[in-house]
Amino acid sequence: MSQKKAVLSRRNFLLTVGAGGAATAAAIVGKNASTPSASDSKDKRATSGYKVSEHISNYYRTTKV
Repeated sequence: MSQKKAVLSRRNFLLTVGAGGAATAAAIVGKNASTPSASDSKDKRATSGYKVSEHISNYYRTTKV
């Protein structure tokens, strides 16, 4: 009676972890790659983008040489 034991070597462990990470990343990308909704089609300049705030102005002021 010989039974085969599943030995999880370091190489197989890292391969399994890498494959699981790739599958997780693919699932996340697939979930986020949905079609844009109606709110996304509005003027994007009004909702997002670079805005200079007081904090950013202070940072730029302190980095001048």
